[in-house]
Amino acid sequence: MTLLVTLVSPVAPARAVDYPSWQDLQNAKANTASAAAQVTAIENLIAGLQVQVQETQAAAEKSANELEVAQQEFDDATRRAEDIQTQADASKATADAATKQAGQLAAQLYRTGGTDLSVNLFLEGEGDGADADLLLAKLGNMSKLVERSSDVYESAQSATNNAQSLGDQAKVAQSERETLRVAAEAALAAAQAAAEAAANALADSEAKSVELEQQLQFMRDAQATTTAGYEAGVAERARLEAIRVAAEAAAKAAAAAAARANSGGSGGSVSMTGWAVPASGRITGGFGPRSVICNGGQCSGSFHYATDLGTGCGSPIYAAHAGVVTWAGVLGTYGNFVKISHGDNVSTGYAHIQNGGYNVRSGQSVSAGQIIAYSGDTGAANGCHLHFEVWIGGNRINPVPFMADRGASLG
Repeated sequence: MTLLVTLVSPVAPARAVDYPSWQDLQNAKANTASAAAQVTAIENLIAGLQVQVQETQAAAEKSANELEVAQQEFDDATRRAEDIQTQADASKATADAATKQAGQLAAQLYRTGGTDLSVNLFLEGEGDGADADLLLAKLGNMSKLVERSSDVYESAQSATNNAQSLGDQAKVAQSERETLRVAAEAALAAAQAAAEAAANALADSEAKSVELEQQLQFMRDAQATTTAGYEAGVAERARLEAIRVAAEAAAKAAAAAAARANSGGSGGSVSMTGWAVPASGRITGGFGPRSVICNGGQCSGSFHYATDLGTGCGSPIYAAHAGVVTWAGVLGTYGNFVKISHGDNVSTGYAHIQNGGYNVRSGQSVSAGQIIAYSGDTGAANGCHLHFEVWIGGNRINPVPFMADRGASLG
């Protein structure tokens, strides 16, 4: 309950700030003292924006860590419930077989029509005594049969009791699993809200910082500056930033094309079913138990709910199927992480993306084989690789058979 309350707590709204207008700056420019005060105020506003972004991002990271813990507990509980149910089913099968065997022995013992088997055996041997040895043999066999029957009945009862106990445990485990599923869903909603708030705060901060930097430059300029010059400066800075972003995108696209050409085209290739290989590289880690990996102050779980592909640093990562990005940000031991919803309760996840390696944003639609990010070693990772996950209805499953069934084999 404490976890749920924590997860559904609303994200703190951004603080309302009064930013100076162009007229405020013109008025202050005429007075040295006012100009100095305005410079200090603008510097404080810029610093405040940076603090606000840091605080919002810290809140988003906290929610993301809670999401990871909730998902891990849910998946662990699912495996426990499945294991116990498997044991309960096996025990029930054993009990059914033992009960059937006991019934067959009972039928064999009492096939005399309800009379006492021992009496019948004695009556059979009342003749001239020549059948005494045969009588003793029959009595011995009967004794062993009765003893065996008792053993089988006890075994059947024990198996039945064990099956009942395991069945009860399975119900408890399933109830626990459902509770943790609700917690995981609440954690996801809270983490997504926090991540969106952080992204919006960063975008607002960057947009406002451009204007504030120009205002600061104007106030520090000893020469008179016209409104047109000020506005031209703001526009020019925005133009240069757009050029820089476009250049970075072009460089990434070129690197991706080169990597794809050198990889033989396996990564990103789309099958007839519309599913794509998420990255080139051999399988370096499978789905299942493994040693804990600690890096950067974070440690992974002891069960690996994914398949690792040895991509190398900076290699392109492709959307495994068409869908909508539901997460693009930092997520605990995943480091930089992207998650895509493909509909029908199916999602895929891509972890350990390099810093600055996102090619998509949350809410964006993507197509199968589209480059969504670039491989790195952020989070709890030893070396650059892609940690690839598949969800079915909230549970993480083994990606290898899932992707093979769709004609996009991994590795």
